[in-house]
Amino acid sequence: MRFLCILLAAFTLVACKPQTETSRLSDTLIIPPLLTSKSKELVVITHNGPSTYFVDGTNNYSGLEYDLAKLFAAELGAQYQVKFVVVDNVTEIIPALLKGRGHFAAASLSVTPIRQQLVKFSTPYQTVQQQVAYNTKNVAPKKLADLFNKGIYVPAGTSFAERLDKLAKQQPQLHWHADREANSDELLEQVADGTLDFTVADDYVISLMQNFQPNLGAGMALGEAEKIAWAFPKNGEPELYKQANAFFAKINKNGTLRNLIDKYYGHSERLKTVDARTYISNIRTLLPQYIHLFKQAGELTDMDWRLLAALSYQESHWDTYNTSPTNVRGLMMLTESTADRMGVTDRLDPKQSIKAGAKYINLIREDIPARVPEPDRTWMALAAYNIGGAHVEDARVLAKRMKLNPDAWSDVKKTLPLLNNYDYYSTVKYGYASGGAPVVFVESIRSYYQILQQQNVEQQAILLNFK
Repeated sequence: MRFLCILLAAFTLVACKPQTETSRLSDTLIIPPLLTSKSKELVVITHNGPSTYFVDGTNNYSGLEYDLAKLFAAELGAQYQVKFVVVDNVTEIIPALLKGRGHFAAASLSVTPIRQQLVKFSTPYQTVQQQVAYNTKNVAPKKLADLFNKGIYVPAGTSFAERLDKLAKQQPQLHWHADREANSDELLEQVADGTLDFTVADDYVISLMQNFQPNLGAGMALGEAEKIAWAFPKNGEPELYKQANAFFAKINKNGTLRNLIDKYYGHSERLKTVDARTYISNIRTLLPQYIHLFKQAGELTDMDWRLLAALSYQESHWDTYNTSPTNVRGLMMLTESTADRMGVTDRLDPKQSIKAGAKYINLIREDIPARVPEPDRTWMALAAYNIGGAHVEDARVLAKRMKLNPDAWSDVKKTLPLLNNYDYYSTVKYGYASGGAPVVFVESIRSYYQILQQQNVEQQAILLNFK
């Protein structure tokens, strides 16, 4: 199933959620000032997208902008509730804001000169680089002349359109089109399918889509990097604007912002093109015969079966007979000692292997300190599955010493690789470890897990008569 289908599905899923959480634009009246109104409803304008607001594989709202807005409301006070107004595309964001349909827009908006004439932006919280996306079956564009007389499409009303318009005035041979219907994901898919020559998108979006579209390439950078920020009406509440800026200063300083960005994009560049292509093929051919076993193990341990399947793929590539030189074996690559501990009599038996691996990772997760939140708790458990809990604890100790957050995976994955450096491993309890390996291990699983959330594997299993 293509990534776009998941985003489109969000429009039907949101109808099942409370209307205080989200609404369509036509349902929303002009709002009163937030801080002086009896209503403590923070109305946020956004649109569906992987960096903004969507329904994830567990039917929960997700997205960097969604998380940020919810955190900001909590910062304002427990009595404040967020209502998201979802518009159809980015061209409607600023017009809706100017019509008083929301207190501000959290929609992954780049700060551009044209937009600054219409709205005022908060303190930026992310830096992005526009890149030209191309099909890897063709030659990568390296200079502007490589784009001349080619089919370039970008979503209308975006910063990409602003930049191309400016460049086209200087270079008449640069022809481009503003698409009022398609979003960046759709255009990136068309480039990957070979139906479009080029599109322009932010670097992190291309990185994410490359995991789903192996033929998608990231070409030359287009212009200077841009800043992402929230947009406020110029005649809006000065105090709310001031509090938003204070909020971003706070979460930037305490590491919350870094942790959130890692949550959505920290694993996006982990897989190579050949890895993604092989994985997607194996999802269709190998995985269906094991789905029922992963689902049973997931129900037993209260873990998402797709995460267990991603872990298994990282370990064995779903090869039942996989055996390493150190004699770890089976779908979950269990050691002899782990197999004995979990009561496994045959490590090559898929049912025993998957069940034992799921129970084992669950035991490891329970050993992670209770104060570590999800999903960081799971990512650290996976790292411990790879390298051992003792070394993960050493990495957490180093994080604390370095004034990083020992309870955030985004910080612990920075200190794990230090465990192969004498200056660091000589100062912790359990000493040397090849700390870079568990970081690659976890980030690869996160990528595999994300891809698997977009695939209709269960339907494929039915078609292949696997139950």
